[in-house]
Amino acid sequence: MARSFFSRKKKNKQSNQDTQQPKFSAKLKKSLDDNLENMKTMLGNPGDLVVRELMIGGLETRAAIMYINGLTDKNLINNNILKTIQLNLKQFESNVLDKIFEEVIAITDTKKANSMDEVSLALLNGGTAFYIDGMETVLLMGTSGGETRSIEEPDSETLIRGPRDGFVESIETNLALIRRDIKDPNLRFKQHEVGRRSKQKLVVSYVEGIVNPEIVEEIERRLKTIDVDIASDSAYVEQWIEDSFLSIFPQFLNTERPDKVSAVLLQGKVAILVEGTPFVLLAPISLGEALFSMEDYNQRWLSATLLRTLRYFSAFIAIFLPAIYIALVSYHPGMLPSTLVFSIAASREGVPFPAAIEAILMAVTFEILHEAGIRLPKVIGQTIGIVGGLVIGEAAVSAGIVSTLMVIVTALTAIATFSVPSYSVAITFRMLRFAFMIAASILGLYGIVLIYIMVNIHLVNLKSIGVPYVAPFAPIFVTDWKDLIFRAPVTKLTQRPAFLKTTDDQSKETKSN
Repeated sequence: MARSFFSRKKKNKQSNQDTQQPKFSAKLKKSLDDNLENMKTMLGNPGDLVVRELMIGGLETRAAIMYINGLTDKNLINNNILKTIQLNLKQFESNVLDKIFEEVIAITDTKKANSMDEVSLALLNGGTAFYIDGMETVLLMGTSGGETRSIEEPDSETLIRGPRDGFVESIETNLALIRRDIKDPNLRFKQHEVGRRSKQKLVVSYVEGIVNPEIVEEIERRLKTIDVDIASDSAYVEQWIEDSFLSIFPQFLNTERPDKVSAVLLQGKVAILVEGTPFVLLAPISLGEALFSMEDYNQRWLSATLLRTLRYFSAFIAIFLPAIYIALVSYHPGMLPSTLVFSIAASREGVPFPAAIEAILMAVTFEILHEAGIRLPKVIGQTIGIVGGLVIGEAAVSAGIVSTLMVIVTALTAIATFSVPSYSVAITFRMLRFAFMIAASILGLYGIVLIYIMVNIHLVNLKSIGVPYVAPFAPIFVTDWKDLIFRAPVTKLTQRPAFLKTTDDQSKETKSN
């Protein structure tokens, strides 16, 4: 019974896979009416499908253009297709399609097609199809357009000093933004397709002659294994091709800033752009880069070093401070000065919960406020985050549920978390914070040390596209340390990261100087 059930389920799954991806490879017919009707049927006769019929040539031949409203540039269709056809086609009486292709259509991206799947894919990508009655070939013209978001500064990565442009949902615009920064003929854009049904464009970008070819080959190999219906964001691609899906540490960085993408490409890394999202994936990465900001390179080296050091200190506070508070108050008060111990005891007088429960309650409350502030509209979200934290903290202290010192610890932890430049890395630190708090509530400082050892063992074994995640610490690349915790002067940053094993390890800017 069980065997027959699972075999039947397997057959159903196989049949679903066979029908999930319909293949329309039928050739076009000579009849214009048949071609138009077949395409309407194939697309489900949508209301936004526009068909414009017209007469061409001295033989009064019927023709038609077809496009999907909202995906195309109507001005381009009206001025470069319809107007040119109506003004020039009366003189043609033979070889109409070839003459239209060669002499009439004023659109660069124009090609011939003779199958329904080519036509449907072009229409769904914002193209326009031109049919002529009696011909089995159509012209497909690139007329994609419609309403898109304008280029503006990204909200997720604000800088005081630096460029103000950011990526948008149009992949063509994003590629142009990268080319504006890198005017190198070796810059490569390899196009792929992701999504069995969405058929979105995916572009792998790198600089040939700098990047390690093995990294590019490995990324492209993994991309070929993606099997999803749609990738509405680059996060789908990230989760599919990452080295370890069980790790809480992100193995890709995402960014909306073209200047950051250009900088990492010239270091020998790879960028992955997906149509429909402004977030670009960067790989391979190391743990130290999670605390990097593009502003580090727009400031003088002393200021940048101070800011980067503060971020490392903030990361330590965000992960360890609540756990250390629990361990010292609950298990190791003797490690604190007597005056401080008496002060903590006085602040905790009347608090009904142990330090561990108190810290976890405050941490969970902060996470709820943080999540609510993100989901609400911007103006209301900021108000909820600030006022809610103040009101709840003050009310909790007044009610004797938590101590004043615990409110201070929670506030410092929250501020330190917000100083981490990468949102995905900040989430990882928040998850680690709870693990250390639980360990500290059970074993004190020994629990913190044990979890710390476990995390380090995991990090040493973790890789990003085959590159060690904790490089240049392990394995050791001393030459890369000058741009890790401290940021050396720009004149000293003459080598690309050694752990990437780039083809050209010396920057062209330094060579030219």
